Amino acid sequence: MPPSPSSPEPSVQPAWPELPLGEWKDTYATLHLWTQIVGKIRLVQSPWLNHSWHVPLYVSARGLATSAIPHGTRSFEVEFDFIDHCLQLRSSDGRTATMPLRPRPVADFYQELFARLADLDLPVKINTMPNEMVAPLPFDQDHVHASYDPAHAHRFWQVLVQVDRVFKQFRAAFLGKSSPVHFFWGAFDLAVTRFSGAQAPAHPGGIPNCPDWVMREAYSHEVASCGFWPGSEDLPYPAFYAYAYPEPPGYSNAAVLPAQAAYDATLHEFILPYDAVRTAPSPDAALLDFLQSSYEAAAGLAGWNRAALERLPVPIGRP
Repeated sequence: MPPSPSSPEPSVQPAWPELPLGEWKDTYATLHLWTQIVGKIRLVQSPWLNHSWHVPLYVSARGLATSAIPHGTRSFEVEFDFIDHCLQLRSSDGRTATMPLRPRPVADFYQELFARLADLDLPVKINTMPNEMVAPLPFDQDHVHASYDPAHAHRFWQVLVQVDRVFKQFRAAFLGKSSPVHFFWGAFDLAVTRFSGAQAPAHPGGIPNCPDWVMREAYSHEVASCGFWPGSEDLPYPAFYAYAYPEPPGYSNAAVLPAQAAYDATLHEFILPYDAVRTAPSPDAALLDFLQSSYEAAAGLAGWNRAALERLPVPIGRP
């Protein structure tokens, strides 16, 4: 059958498509809350990992997925499929369930998802308050956010596929402790973080609807971090970011590439508009320049033992 007009064939989109925030902000707001529900399911069923590494989602070949989640002697996984626009639930005993991704209130999505989990004999209970949001509604009471445009969800995932690929290439050149490339549903960003190994001063916290102890544990050690974010009212366009914690003296004045990158004194981060990467002659090279130069600024100014932590990039598939 022919594709739906709202669900374009993947081949018709450029590898690095446009992602204007204003065109999909309502879908973004709803999808943000849906991913929080799924992410919290992984959170409550998983052993606590350092820096909350047990909670993110991961870019998959079809969307965003949890990876295997333990449930007694079984395991299960949940995946947002942005090609067929459905939520897939798969259990290790072979049982499956599917929910359509369509315009619907967050409360409706929440109720159906937990009913499907119960049908699979996978009872789960989560805290229904969203995290890292100001004055949020509980998931089971949110009838305000109800937008879902398949074309925009698919386009957002296409961007994540490209960013995930380049972030993984960047991560491979570091021998020290590094996070996976993972999608944090709290802030709705894809991130990768490098660690120097040194302890850091206690993080001040203050993140809306996120306990301060979570932030202190997440930033227990010195980091240079970078990521991709679709934007917000305060930053009304998609962008890459890079920051250091603790921020070393002189970091804000560092020379970070490409030329469109600039330090934001409010965010305490270097910001590179996504469009500057998307429209570059080589988007991969432009993004790698940003990742590498912002890392070098953080590591150099903070006195990291770079000789012990870094290696030259190697060909894919080679040790």
